[in-house]
Amino acid sequence: MFLFARKPFFLYFCGMNNKSLILAAFMGTAMMVASCRSHYEMNGIERSRILVDKRYKADAEAEAFLAPFKQRVDSVMSPVVGEIARYMAAQRPESELSNLLADILVWGGKAYGEKPVFGVYNMGGIRAAFAKGKVTYGDVLEVAPFENKICFFTMTGEKVLQLFGEMATTGGEAVSSGVKLVFSKDKKLKSALLHGQEIDPKAQYRVVSIDYLAQGNDKMEAFKAKTDVNSPQEDSNNVRYIIMDYFREQAAKGIVVDSRIEGRITIED
Repeated sequence: MFLFARKPFFLYFCGMNNKSLILAAFMGTAMMVASCRSHYEMNGIERSRILVDKRYKADAEAEAFLAPFKQRVDSVMSPVVGEIARYMAAQRPESELSNLLADILVWGGKAYGEKPVFGVYNMGGIRAAFAKGKVTYGDVLEVAPFENKICFFTMTGEKVLQLFGEMATTGGEAVSSGVKLVFSKDKKLKSALLHGQEIDPKAQYRVVSIDYLAQGNDKMEAFKAKTDVNSPQEDSNNVRYIIMDYFREQAAKGIVVDSRIEGRITIED
């Protein structure tokens, strides 16, 4: 009870008014109860999504308070960067959205004088879907919210095969066009082709991914063996800006961005 250490207990209370006395008594009781509690340990976490739609009515006072901030946020988030042909979400082993993002990484190489033979984007890093139609800055930010930067490096064919085997254990990650993988139901790599060719364990392959994965995260340990790394760390190299640049380039050409499931990753029956 350190609150009373500096003067006698009765003197402390004598100088209090009724409200202070009640507050002090409450605090003291709370501290004693807390000290008597059993030790608890968290043994699990559950989460779910709650759809916030027109059924929920905002408080008028809260809306008025948020209005000036909303204006500022909307001015940043609402500019359109391009258009997309269909609703796209990410799912394993392959999806339209994951294919698109891996392809965008390969496309992004030209701004850095790089020509990667394939790209990898992690499914866990794709945090939202694109709705059909106009795509805004805010939409891209929701899909790619992390501060991940584009990263180029070289891997041996042996390590590429290890990487694809590691992907099999997760059920699939986003890979670019030209990659064709077959996984077994027990999460083993059965076969791998790169642009129609068998992977030479002794050959060198230029790869593009994000710096987070290049460190060996998300169970992609093979990336730790990378060499000849080009990993620009300025904010402008954030993946979200590369995605926006891709959409802007396509829009300037009058192209609506599209992507299809191509059998890049399949699970054998």
